[in-house]
Amino acid sequence: MPEVLPRPDAVPGGTRRLLATVREFVILTKPRVIELLLITTVPAMILAQGGLPDLGLIAAVLVGGALAAGGANTINSWIERDRDQLMRRTRNRPLVTGTIRPTSALVFGIVLNVVAFVLIVSVANLLAAALTMSATLFYVFVYTIWLKPRTAQNIVIGGAAGAIPTLVGWAAVTNTVAAPAWVMFAMVFFWTPPHFWALALRYREDYEAADFPMLPVTRGIAVATRHMLAYSVVVVAVSLTLGLTTPVGPLYLVVAVVLGAWFVAGALRLVRDPEPTRAIKYFAFSNAYLAALFVTIAVDTFVRR
Repeated sequence: MPEVLPRPDAVPGGTRRLLATVREFVILTKPRVIELLLITTVPAMILAQGGLPDLGLIAAVLVGGALAAGGANTINSWIERDRDQLMRRTRNRPLVTGTIRPTSALVFGIVLNVVAFVLIVSVANLLAAALTMSATLFYVFVYTIWLKPRTAQNIVIGGAAGAIPTLVGWAAVTNTVAAPAWVMFAMVFFWTPPHFWALALRYREDYEAADFPMLPVTRGIAVATRHMLAYSVVVVAVSLTLGLTTPVGPLYLVVAVVLGAWFVAGALRLVRDPEPTRAIKYFAFSNAYLAALFVTIAVDTFVRR
């Protein structure tokens, strides 16, 4: 007779509490943010290699990158826990509800980054590990502590942290950072403002309540949407320059043009009608756009072999 799995309510109390605690720590790392960072890393590795890199190297870079990003997000939540309780979107985070102690969260975030550095330096190289650590330091000290509470340009400059994984992927394979890596860095860098401002449009009242000077709060919705349109055009233009630094095939060029036109059109629709539900749809599409663009880089590399 097959073994029957126990019902959730049949799990011992201590186990339930342990699983609940693990879940809360995982929430601190913001897994959905990590997913997108990793999607930009692997195609950079494939392009650098001109094919599929060693699977062990890919695994180490992905795990290390996930740990570092999760640690950075955890430290970000530790720093912003007082403001998070003022925003509807974040008031249920573990540090706000008290399910995780602040000291435990801070130690957890630091440990994740230490483990990430050791893993990447031991399997890849020092340059890739240093770039990974620099992303965390930039995100925590430059973006979270310095820029985010002080200037509407916070996400413009702070977006560099989210673009560094492209450099990490390239460096892990070649132990250098060449021109194609910088183009991919620029693609993510210029994509970040319209992506994040779409979220800020949807949750404008939250950011205003928490006194975060996001562009839609400080300059108004009309200005923010015009800036989003301008940055979306720049993203597409930059994506089309990748072929100037490394060979790309017609597949990549066609996809970059088609997706880019769609991306710009979405921003233009927001300029004309900056309705919150339209903004959050653009936010979701921007995720799909960047992911599809980088997946195409990888596929195009294999097709050209």
